[in-house]
Amino acid sequence: MPYLMLALIATQVFCAAFFVSDVISDLSTRETGGDPSWHLGVEALAAFTLCLAILLEARYIGWLLRRKAHLERSASLASAAMHDVIEAHFDAWRLTPAERDVAMLTVKGLSNIEIAEVRGSAEGTIKSQLNAVYRKSGTTGRGELLSLIIDGMMG
Repeated sequence: MPYLMLALIATQVFCAAFFVSDVISDLSTRETGGDPSWHLGVEALAAFTLCLAILLEARYIGWLLRRKAHLERSASLASAAMHDVIEAHFDAWRLTPAERDVAMLTVKGLSNIEIAEVRGSAEGTIKSQLNAVYRKSGTTGRGELLSLIIDGMMG
């Protein structure tokens, strides 16, 4: 998409250069009986409008790129802050490294089977570790665990 926008602007710049050069050419031949004044006025207005549109597009694209960079920084900061809140909960609950891993994968939305595949463990081991997470966090299931973590992020 950015290449398409650049191609469009490049085409507009080419057209603007053509119109401007044509207006200049018409002005130089006007005294020798060239185009009528209304034709010259229309060409000049078209050239001016096209140049103005190019400037406005360039400014808007610049603003969009700055906005995108700002949003990416904000998302990165939010992600880091969310990770910090989750880690603080895990610290408070005194989870083992294995329990932390299972809890984090649970927060990310993986099922027990998927967690077992990722960790290379048996599903029964994952269930046991997840039950330890629920016990240590004072929750009774995934929904309650996620709710507790989300509440911590909002508070």
